[in-house]
Amino acid sequence: MGGVYSSEKMADVFAYESSELDWCEDNYRYSEHVVEYFNTVSSFFFFIVAPIMLYLLHPYAKQRSLAIHMVWIMMIFVGLFSAYFHMTLSFVGQMLDELSILWVLAVGYATWFPRKLFPSFIKDRSTFSRLVLLITVITTVSSFAKPTANAYALNCFGLHLLYTLAVEMRRCTDLKALRLAKLSVALWVLAISCWISDRLCCSFWQRLNFCYLHGIWHILIVMAVAYGSTLVAYLDASNEIPYSLPGLAYWPCDKWAVGFPHIVLSSSPKTQKRC
Repeated sequence: MGGVYSSEKMADVFAYESSELDWCEDNYRYSEHVVEYFNTVSSFFFFIVAPIMLYLLHPYAKQRSLAIHMVWIMMIFVGLFSAYFHMTLSFVGQMLDELSILWVLAVGYATWFPRKLFPSFIKDRSTFSRLVLLITVITTVSSFAKPTANAYALNCFGLHLLYTLAVEMRRCTDLKALRLAKLSVALWVLAISCWISDRLCCSFWQRLNFCYLHGIWHILIVMAVAYGSTLVAYLDASNEIPYSLPGLAYWPCDKWAVGFPHIVLSSSPKTQKRC
């Protein structure tokens, strides 16, 4: 009997609408197999942006560290798990969605957090990365205690990253970097406004018959990550591989100053000076 009970409990966490979360979009409006149709479809925007950013940031990652690609590889999984969660609203889908975001943040911290802001007892990046790994594992385990609080905790991490970026940008005079910072913050503010409004003002949007703000959040946040991570990578390249003479450009046309930002390296390891 115990085995049957365990099997039923396991099945429950995979069941449709077993999560405590339910976003503002009407359930099963367009398909009897997809709970939140627009939220599910908008999650696939990650699959468009992630490969583009992997390609555009490859020259920088090749000189700095190929581990940097893990950020955008894991963003693909964020899109996959987000689509699964909104398709089913299952407890397992919720946890996969939220934990994949947590681990993307962890990889970003371990890779790009400025050395000068390390705690005083940490002397190198490998030690800092192990500390980040430990905190992430503890957070992963504790996230099962109160799943409804996970999303708010993740947004707190986002606020800390925003503060760190502000500290780094105080000494920056590069006009392209400053413009990219403003665009990154603007996209993040728009994205988080959509997330909060969908969560707290659902009845208002239902009266307007416009319940798609969480899906818009998906699109805005992946673009905010594209802009923000490129800016952080540019600051990192300026500190860690200054001989590469990093610069910022936009794809597909740099003259537009919009599109997908990436790092242009004007020098290579073959041409750097040796003492």
